[in-house]
Amino acid sequence: MPAKHTIKCYGLSTCSHCRNVRLWLDGQGLDYDFVEVDKLSGEDKQNAMRAVRDVNPNCSFPTILVDESVVIVGFREDKLKQALGL
Repeated sequence: MPAKHTIKCYGLSTCSHCRNVRLWLDGQGLDYDFVEVDKLSGEDKQNAMRAVRDVNPNCSFPTILVDESVVIVGFREDKLKQALGL
């Protein structure tokens, strides 16, 4: 069994790459927090955008944080496997 990791994904509800990340994480049986930024409003949306911009200045989606230190931009299965030790 792989080590427990914290995974936070910032994505958009309409983004196919974001949907694929969710499907992949679900398929791996991993727990994660997924924030659909486009469904937020007001201060919540501003805070989410700031969090994304802090680690990904291009502010593109999906932006994935593993253990609050590894940043993966886009659905990169190879990078996810490496970061998660799979």
